[in-house]
Amino acid sequence: MAVGERNGLRLSLVNRPRRDIETVIQRPDSPDLIAGVEVEAGLVHPDDRGFFTELFRVGATSLTRRLVGHATLQASAAVSYPGIIKALHFHFEQTDYWAPVLGMLQVVLCDLREGSKSHGMVNTLYAGTLRPWRVKIPPGVGHGYKVIGGEPGVLVYLTDRFYNPQDEGRLEYDHPFLNYDWELQHK
Repeated sequence: MAVGERNGLRLSLVNRPRRDIETVIQRPDSPDLIAGVEVEAGLVHPDDRGFFTELFRVGATSLTRRLVGHATLQASAAVSYPGIIKALHFHFEQTDYWAPVLGMLQVVLCDLREGSKSHGMVNTLYAGTLRPWRVKIPPGVGHGYKVIGGEPGVLVYLTDRFYNPQDEGRLEYDHPFLNYDWELQHK
C-alpha cells in the first residue's frame, strides 16, 4: 500500500497478516535493527538527590556524528500519560534522535522505504528510565510509542530539521496493514 513519495523516497506499507510486535530488540548492537536505525545505551548517574544522564554528545558518538556543524537542529520534549499511544508517523526528510528519559516506552519502528533491505520490518524496543537507550530514526522509518507502566513518559528528542508539518505523514496506530499488537504481551 503506497504511503507517499518525496525527493525520490518512496514509502509503502507491507501487509502484515499476523498481529504481533515482530522483532523485539534486546541489545543496542542487534543485527535485527531496521537498516539505518541506530541505538546506543545511555548512562544514568543516580545519587540520593535523583539522577543525571547525558542525552546526546553531538559529534562524540556515531549516533550523532553527522550533526556536527548542521545548520538546523531542534530539541523538543513530549510528555505522555500512562497508556497513551502516539503512533505512527514518519518523515521524508527529517531524522529523529530519541531519548526517552522518564517512564518506559514501548517504541515501534516500521521500515516504509521501498527498496530498503529491511522494507516492511517492524522493531519493538523498550526504552526509558530502566533502559536509557538513544535511538536514531532515519527518514522513511515510521515510529511511535506507547507509555507502559504507571507513570507518564517523557521523550526528549533532537531533529536535524526544524518542525515542518509538510514533512510529516501519519498512519493510524491500528492500521490494518501494520497490524501491530499494542496489547500487553506477557499477560
